[in-house]
Amino acid sequence: MPATAEAKTMTIEANGLKIEAKPGEMLLETLRRAGIHVPTLCHIDGLFPSGACRMCVVEIEGRPGLVPSCACPVTDGMKVETHSPRAIRARKTIIELLLANHPDDCLYCVRCDNCELQTMAAELGVRQRRYGNTANKRRYFEDRSSPSIVRDPAKCILCGKCVRICEEVQGVSAIDFGGRGSDSHICTAFEEGLNVSSCVYCGQCVVVCPTGALTEKSYIREVLTAIADPEMTVVVQHAPSVSVTLGEEFGIKPGTDICGIMTAGLRQLGFDRVFDTGFSADLTIMEEASELVHRINTGGVLPMLTSCSPGWIKYVEEFYPDFIPNVSSCKSPMQMLGAVTKSFYAEREGIAPDKIYSVAIMPCTAKKFEAGRAEMGRNGIPDIDAVLTTRELAEMIRMRGLDVTSLKPEAADTPFGERSTAGKIFGATGGVMEAAIRSAYYFLTGHDLEQLKVEAVRGLDGVKEARVNVDGLEVCVAVVNGLGNAAALLEQIRAGRRDIHFIEVMTCPGGCIAGGGQPRTTNLDAVRERMAALYRIDRDEPVRASHHNPSIKRLYEEYLEEPLSHKSHDLLHTHYAERKVMK
Repeated sequence: MPATAEAKTMTIEANGLKIEAKPGEMLLETLRRAGIHVPTLCHIDGLFPSGACRMCVVEIEGRPGLVPSCACPVTDGMKVETHSPRAIRARKTIIELLLANHPDDCLYCVRCDNCELQTMAAELGVRQRRYGNTANKRRYFEDRSSPSIVRDPAKCILCGKCVRICEEVQGVSAIDFGGRGSDSHICTAFEEGLNVSSCVYCGQCVVVCPTGALTEKSYIREVLTAIADPEMTVVVQHAPSVSVTLGEEFGIKPGTDICGIMTAGLRQLGFDRVFDTGFSADLTIMEEASELVHRINTGGVLPMLTSCSPGWIKYVEEFYPDFIPNVSSCKSPMQMLGAVTKSFYAEREGIAPDKIYSVAIMPCTAKKFEAGRAEMGRNGIPDIDAVLTTRELAEMIRMRGLDVTSLKPEAADTPFGERSTAGKIFGATGGVMEAAIRSAYYFLTGHDLEQLKVEAVRGLDGVKEARVNVDGLEVCVAVVNGLGNAAALLEQIRAGRRDIHFIEVMTCPGGCIAGGGQPRTTNLDAVRERMAALYRIDRDEPVRASHHNPSIKRLYEEYLEEPLSHKSHDLLHTHYAERKVMK
């Protein structure tokens, strides 16, 4: 007899095995939980199933045709064959049809050996072309107009993942389906380049794309050229989240911190100095927390919005320009470190700023866009010369033939290699807020929080709120990750909500640990492991507040004077303006 809606579990049979299922869930989810692999090219965990690719089809006893398991609710007593001859033939035919109009440039494709289409073709034994021929293939042109993302429509398989993540999660809708029937393709508005679209360059489309249709724009060649130039001093900084994700590119368990190994690898790649962006995350907190305190004390514009995530900044400029006054004037940690490297560091080392080539290893494709913004530099010299993603760094390490398992850990260069753990947790959603609370509380009261851990702002929830009592003043803060969630909160404020003082927004769901430049995965368990690694570092190391970082104190004593000083405003702060784009 079928289970009732109130039943906690039900039983189904898959490939002759009895497995438990939960009422209301889709068959694909049940099968995966039981360790049964069913291929799919279009499914995104957490989003309503589209059933577009049909790769996950299975046979169900009593039903005449093949059924897409991603869109089939489980029923008690259901009997399923996931790899019947009929299902395998259907999947193989789908792959053969996709390859009929797909380029044969696997040797040159950035996704070679990491392509879901290639992997499925190998699994299904597709080793020759059955349909179509090269002469009849549709011709497309690469879109390289964006500073961050390259779009190659010829490699698109119309799975729709990029469209869904852009619209349903990020609320940007920079791309969509165009044409009908055999003319269907993914495109921007009016078939223009990404550079004039509403794209915020977050790279979440790159993460979910199963082929090489969407990739980050690589700057490896420019960086290698700079390293080879004897007249250039090439410095590199690495973002807080990179050390706990880079190892995944080399088969190391998610969440393993390889910071010292990465530093050693960067030196072997030829970088002259290795700095930690966690240092400038501390610097950001000194300026941002001071700005928040100043706004609260002087009746400034509230709620204040964080400015660390460049995709979020572009989103505000495009979709919510009325909130630009709310955005903190602080540059991001990457840009702050670039600025002090080409000023304070250049002066101390006696190096001309234009002879310093500043490279940033970032989890984010939007950072490539940010580095090129006109506001991010002085006297015609950019703060940052090139941005590489975590994936690009892994590529350089492979090119150099380095074995990360044999490298001996090394420390970063001082003074920009010293950070507090508050700067390290910047990599997770809620980390900026927690670090800011620690320092803002100190600035307002003169003493540290009794409990530095702020549990309410931790975790992967899309929106989190907390209230902190600061000597009788109740400060309300909110943490948001994913631009769709940010839009919902901004609409509440537009509608009259007035209780929030400070909002942290990270463009990517989960924060920088799941940024568009990180190792490709949609596995939430991996993202949780990355987050847990950052919080373990925060728990175990002694300096846990930005204002206690001795190198930060030194920088203010020797150069910046104090937070929000004229010099710090000149170097570390910026401004933003409304953008007009095609939507």
